[in-house]
Amino acid sequence: MILPKPKNLNIHVPIPKKLKWGIAGCSSFAENTVLPAFQLFKRSKLVSVFSHDLNRAQYISNKFGAPFAFNNFDDFLKSDIDAVYISSKNSDHYWQVIKSAESGKNILCERPLALNSSQAKEMIEACKKNNVILMVNYLHRFHPLIIKTKELLDKQLLGKIVSINVTYNIDFPPSENFRFKKELSGGGVLRDIGSQVIDLLRYFGGEITEVKGFIDNVIYKSEVEDFATAILKYENGGYGLFNVSYDTKNTLMRTDILGHNGFICLESSIDKKNFSTKLTIALHGESKKVFRKKINKVTFMIRAAQKAFLKKQLPPVSGEDALRNMYIIEEIEKQCLF
Repeated sequence: MILPKPKNLNIHVPIPKKLKWGIAGCSSFAENTVLPAFQLFKRSKLVSVFSHDLNRAQYISNKFGAPFAFNNFDDFLKSDIDAVYISSKNSDHYWQVIKSAESGKNILCERPLALNSSQAKEMIEACKKNNVILMVNYLHRFHPLIIKTKELLDKQLLGKIVSINVTYNIDFPPSENFRFKKELSGGGVLRDIGSQVIDLLRYFGGEITEVKGFIDNVIYKSEVEDFATAILKYENGGYGLFNVSYDTKNTLMRTDILGHNGFICLESSIDKKNFSTKLTIALHGESKKVFRKKINKVTFMIRAAQKAFLKKQLPPVSGEDALRNMYIIEEIEKQCLF
């Protein structure tokens, strides 16, 4: 028997909510890396752009199809947005996060979160008070092989951890970039690349109780350091070590995790969009296992932020994570006459 076709099925399917974003600060990284990735997501849409330079805001809004451009931050926050991605100078993070929180916007902020731990604490409290989510872009946590490494460490694959050594060096000569002006950046490579490396060391090894470090100008002379290194003691035993610099023409990022039962090595090559990583696992009495993966970490990061904001979940990297990283940075700086 053939049933007649119904005139109206009357099925109510909820339309997925789109996350409407505003971006504050039109950095080169945002333009060339983050905003192109936004365009890959159906549930995220760029709506508004803020810059102190209105021409720059209009250029970015036109390039990425955002309907609104502002050079007034209050007007920017009043536009039709749910979340703010803060990609401004370090010195702007403090007031932009607090104003965004007070206007009820969820926030994705670039690292370091603030110029100092006092500012960071105020920013975190403002977000809690206004019931908004604060996520900080410690990008390396989002690579699948880094996540897999964390899972293996949590399963005690290597046994007791002896040391975790991270090396991250690039070539970045002094320029007009805000990172070379101390009042705008707070410091040099330690706060820039070093904050990412410290976050990785905490992610892999847990919380840190002691730190001994050095900062210096090894190659380039400017207001801020171009080299930093430190040794850190983990709360649960074992040690972390790192060195970061703006000094090497061949980019190098490598993590060596040494445990009682073997070691894990992560070697990465970096360009503006893709992050190619090789994971080597060598366990006592077993043959080495090697895995390779090339991905755009930014897409994984945006997906994580989108999920946290839409589902009102705790983000993978919180303001508290950024505050703990800042405490370590400040302790290293305190030990160094620079």
